[in-house]
Amino acid sequence: MSSSLSLYLIIALAPLVGAILAGLFGTGFLGRQVSRRGSHLLTIILVAVSAIGSAIVLKDVLNGHTFDGTVYTWSIIGQTKLEIGFLIDPLSALMMVIVTSVSLMVHIYTIGYMSEDPGYQRFFAYISLFTFSMLMLVMSNNMVQLFFGWEAVGLVSYLLIGFWYTKPTAIFANMKAFLVNRVGDFGFVLGIGLLFAYAGTMHYGEVFKQADKLAALTLPGSNWMLVTVACICLFIGAMGKSAQVPLHAWLPDSMEGPTPISALIHAATMVTAGIFMVARFSPLFELSNTALSFIIVIGSIGALFLGILGIIQTDIKRVVAYSTLSQLGYMTVALGASAYSVAIFHLMTHAFFKALLFLGAGSVIIGMHHDQDIRNMGGLRKYMPITWITFLIGTLALVGTPFFSGFYSKEHIIEAAASANVWGAGFAHYATLIGVFVTSLYSFRVYFLVFHGKERFAVDADHGHDHAHDAHAKDAHATDAHATDAHATDAHAHDDHSHHGGTPHESPWVVTLPLVLLAIPSVIIGAIAVDPLLFGGYFKNTIVVLAKHPAMADLQAHWHGWLAYALHAFTSLAFWLVVAGAVITWYCYLINPKVPAAIKSKLSGLNYVLENKYFFDWFYEQVLARGMRGLGKGLWQQGDRGLIDGVLVNGSAKLVGAIAAVSRKLQTGYIYHYAFAMIIGLTAAITYIIFGSK
Repeated sequence: MSSSLSLYLIIALAPLVGAILAGLFGTGFLGRQVSRRGSHLLTIILVAVSAIGSAIVLKDVLNGHTFDGTVYTWSIIGQTKLEIGFLIDPLSALMMVIVTSVSLMVHIYTIGYMSEDPGYQRFFAYISLFTFSMLMLVMSNNMVQLFFGWEAVGLVSYLLIGFWYTKPTAIFANMKAFLVNRVGDFGFVLGIGLLFAYAGTMHYGEVFKQADKLAALTLPGSNWMLVTVACICLFIGAMGKSAQVPLHAWLPDSMEGPTPISALIHAATMVTAGIFMVARFSPLFELSNTALSFIIVIGSIGALFLGILGIIQTDIKRVVAYSTLSQLGYMTVALGASAYSVAIFHLMTHAFFKALLFLGAGSVIIGMHHDQDIRNMGGLRKYMPITWITFLIGTLALVGTPFFSGFYSKEHIIEAAASANVWGAGFAHYATLIGVFVTSLYSFRVYFLVFHGKERFAVDADHGHDHAHDAHAKDAHATDAHATDAHATDAHAHDDHSHHGGTPHESPWVVTLPLVLLAIPSVIIGAIAVDPLLFGGYFKNTIVVLAKHPAMADLQAHWHGWLAYALHAFTSLAFWLVVAGAVITWYCYLINPKVPAAIKSKLSGLNYVLENKYFFDWFYEQVLARGMRGLGKGLWQQGDRGLIDGVLVNGSAKLVGAIAAVSRKLQTGYIYHYAFAMIIGLTAAITYIIFGSK
């Protein structure tokens, strides 16, 4: 076994070892040999090993050393081999670094955030297992292993979202995430199945070699291109995992989990799995303009309309969650425009600033004694200086401020949409442009309400309590207080938050250190990486773009370096949309706070639609779920009880009983009855012979 393969195995398996040790020996499952301190030390050290290994691998890949090989053959069915293998190339190496580095920050942050939670060891076991699952997904070289990683991150996210399993809203949220992802995964399995059926292999490289052959095939019984159907099926999987309309409804509800997993799931890992997968399958997606049009339209709807929902949210984590939905829409637009490398670039920059914003929101929640309602905050800048400055950096990166990391990736997505020549690209261009303004509105709204203006947490006790009660009744969910039954003290603190459990305070260093470490790439990674990732040929042998899709070539033609690009931005429409959003929110929330209420009353109909999230949840719960329940009840009563039990099982028994009842009458036991029957039978036989023969 080569030294490189040993390193890949260490990177993938180290978090799994940490998860097993903390999960089995720290939670009481097989004893409590691993203490709380032991569980966080073990998992952090092992994830750090993965992160360092991933950095070494990235350096190797930059030096031209790639790998595509089998670790072991899991099963052989006929001619088909099901294998566990690694594909280490520029795309997977970059993803490995993103996943392990963000995961390491989340692990460190968790020490402070979950310090009082009784499920401390269990939480560390879950997040390490999540990291292992994600690494298996991004390192795989075949579709079986991809599917294993895909399902494993779904399973662990179910465990994490419902981490506080005594909280009904958390249980509802994790079941919702699980079911919505199953819908997407059904499409994903169909896509993998179609490719396997016609390519005869699960291995990426061998499937991609047959791309031209697959492009010439049509789906049996139709005139649809096989590759179009397969790609759309694969993308339906991505719609579930990467929360695209209409399979996005699970993601805002997943805020019911602890804040560290919001950062882990929604920043660098699970939700970007779909984006990664489409980029990985670019040799096939390039062959179908229909699939690319489908992708760019779905992405642009998400980028604009799901971002708008962030404007009316009052829970700090939910605003950031809707921001994630919008940014995933941007990445999807880039995929549809055939600018796969731009999508991966935005995935990377977004991973850092979104993890920063989620962890910053968590720090605010700690400082506010587990109150998440931004209407109860204000003026936190002087109490939480580190959280304030890092949150501001994350916000500036998110809205696309020139020189910050998000600017380089976001601006290129807007330009790629303008240059794309697939149907729907025009709509995507305008949607992403308007989305810039929307992003600025909801981002600065949170920033100003939380860190500036008058302090709203020191309100009078009764009023404050009523206000908080209304807020929670309105949101219809408990906040991220550790409200397990086992955690009555925190739940009490949460209920009592408006009498505020004391003045807001800066979080401990284990919380603020990850914020500072994530703030650094949120500022500089865009300028450093934009040239090599987009125009330096970093993805040249990994991502395929055909000449008929000119977006990347157009971007290349206008590229004059990171400095010139950022300076030019000050003359662009997108920059002034950001400024407009910031100025409007500054005026509405700091200068004249009556304006938002006036707008809300004037646009009450629109507000009603937005508060009901475009009625997606209503449709799923009242129409689909209720319809399925009705169908299930009908099948149970008519099909199971009526047809199967009533007719097939009990009916056949009754038929046998009826035949037996009749035949029993013939078996009397009297000889003269039998003699009479014989005479009758003999007479009938003779009559038939005499008259029948004529």
